[in-house]
Amino acid sequence: MAVSDPVADMLARLRNAHQGLHAKVNVPVSKMKADIARILKDEGFIADYEVGERDMVVTLKYVGGKPVITGTKKVSKPGRRVYVGVGEIPRVRNGLGICVLSTSKGVMDGERAATEKVGGELLCEIW
Repeated sequence: MAVSDPVADMLARLRNAHQGLHAKVNVPVSKMKADIARILKDEGFIADYEVGERDMVVTLKYVGGKPVITGTKKVSKPGRRVYVGVGEIPRVRNGLGICVLSTSKGVMDGERAATEKVGGELLCEIW
């Protein structure tokens, strides 16, 4: 089935798997979703991810039986794209979360985009 917003679908799958206390979740693979999974792993929000031919298996991370990802917000939607400049990159939950941007230099978190002095489309916020 075709999905109109693949990133929102990925975030919903992660949220639903966390609510069910699953260890792993399958997500249809794309380059952007693999980049978002890489960022989540680097920032410590997920334990690991494996990219297959058609699916990506994301291993979720729990601390003391509670999920590390407590919330997600899709900012840029198909009907309303949100673009930010370098000075407008938001701080999520006073630095406890991250925002993910699609820039001209690739998909990266807000902190890295600010250090590389590049803005772009604000995809989502994760905390």
